[in-house]
Formats: sequence, C-alpha cells, structure tokens
Amino acid sequence: MRRTPYLIPAAALLLGLCGCQSQPAAVPSAPATPAPGQFVFTRDNFPRLDGSTATVPLGQAVASVLLGESREEVSDLIQFNKTSRAYYNLVDGNADLLIVAEGGEDSYAYRDEHGKSWRMEPIAAETLVFFVNEDNPVDGLTLDQVRDIYSGKITNWSEVGGSDAPIQPYQRPKGGGSQAIMDKEVMGDIPMMEPFNTDYVVSSMEGIIEAVRAWDDRPDAIGYTVYYYADDMGMADGLKLLSIDGVAPNDGTIRSGEYPIHTAYYAVMDAGTPEGSPTAVLFDWLLSQEGQDLIDHEGYVSVLEPSR
Repeated sequence: MRRTPYLIPAAALLLGLCGCQSQPAAVPSAPATPAPGQFVFTRDNFPRLDGSTATVPLGQAVASVLLGESREEVSDLIQFNKTSRAYYNLVDGNADLLIVAEGGEDSYAYRDEHGKSWRMEPIAAETLVFFVNEDNPVDGLTLDQVRDIYSGKITNWSEVGGSDAPIQPYQRPKGGGSQAIMDKEVMGDIPMMEPFNTDYVVSSMEGIIEAVRAWDDRPDAIGYTVYYYADDMGMADGLKLLSIDGVAPNDGTIRSGEYPIHTAYYAVMDAGTPEGSPTAVLFDWLLSQEGQDLIDHEGYVSVLEPSR
C-alpha cells in the first residue's frame, strides 16, 4: 500500500502548499500571500464534489491538500452519493465536479433528456477483478469463461479446471459503478443470469468480498470488485485475485492495458464551465503531473506514470 508522505512542489499551479500526510493529520496551510498567478482555494470557492464510493478517499485527499486541512476537517465536503446519483446531481446542478467511475446507460440518458453535455477525462485507470477463496484451486479464467459463469452457462468449477463443486456467483446491484463496468466491459450483449436468491446480490464492496471469503465455509464462491478495493485497501485477505486471459491484475498491467478489462475513474464537469473558474482549475489540476502524483500516492493507478 502506497502511503508515504506526499509533497506538492512549491511551483504547483494551485496553492504552493508545503505538503501533506496521507493520514488524517493537520496539513500545512497555503502561504498567506500566494505568488502572482497562483489560484487559492478556500471553503467559499471550493467546488461541490460528488462521486463514487471507491473515490471517497481520493476526494478527501484532494480537499485536504488544496484547503490545507486534515481529512477529518474536510469530511463534511466529501459526501459522495455513489456513481449514478453523482451523475444525476451534476445534471441537476447539485454538484460542480465529479470524481467518479463511468456511469451506466441511465446516467447518459438522464443527461441527454435534460439537454446537458459534459467534459469528461480519465484521471485514473481502473478495472474489474474477480476473486475466489484462496483455497479454490482455480487461479485464472478466460474472459469467455467469466461470461459463461455469470450468464449461467458454466455452473461447476470442474468445467474450468477446478473441483467438482457448484459455482456460487455473487453479483452487484444495478446502478453502481462496478456493475456498470461488469455490464459494459465484461458481459456486453450477454445478459447476466438471475441470482439464485437475493443473498447473491450484495450492495457494498465490503459485503461482496466478505461473502465470497466466508461462503458456507467452502471455497466455491466467486465475486468481483474494482481493483482499488481489492488491492490497495487490503480487503483481499483470505482471497485471491484471478488472472484473466493469463494476465494478473496489477498496477503495471492495468496502466498499460495488458489486463483485458479496461475502465477508469473520471473527472467530470459541465461542458459550459468557464475556464479559470475554481471547478475548471481543479479539473485541469487532476490531469496535471502534480494531481496525478497525488492520485498515485492515494493507491489508485494514475494515468500518467508517477514522477517519483
């Protein structure tokens, strides 16, 4: 887990902050008299952020660094409403900038119905990873096998080189970021099977990981989550991540695109946002090297190679 002290260079676009720590500790404030041309964020002009559950830590880090406050102090500014609701809030004018996973078709339909347009740029690479109990002998699947499992075509682990045991596939509910990735990047036009019962649809990232880890004390379950949760938050203890098409998910294979499932976290704002406004300045900073270094430091897979 990458949790070393992070320093924004003094010449950074926004604040010239001295630095910050990734833990909820006090962060040095911006200089009382910023250099000419530097943009100073305050609580009064800080953009209203919204986003996905998985990007809450990143939102906290951004606000902490740019406002010179601890994460605890900025927690009131980072009340993310999950992926679909965040997009609705942007359309409705209840958010200025999203730090968010890609939305589902409903998000884009809602935007179009209201005659809106977005500026949307990837700020971190992400993927969907599949995991099983560490006692499961299967170490990898093909993407076609994943589709066949979740469409109900493959129902026994023996069909993919494992034990003679029924596969127990856990799903995420519609409307969430991880399910949008599953539908678009994995299943495509193939419909997912109906779950055996409602217990197999788990609403939280933590819940699906714990369900697969503990299912009936047997290693027969499979689930999926975004890479950030499984890797950086250390939530895969007792589980193992499966290779897909022979490629293991890690920072390098995800950033390069070698791992076969591709998605991202995005900065999203209204396309009509004025240049030089606080929202546009923050949007551009997230794409800058300083912003990308912060993203990497927080355990996400930055789009740019980190500078350190």
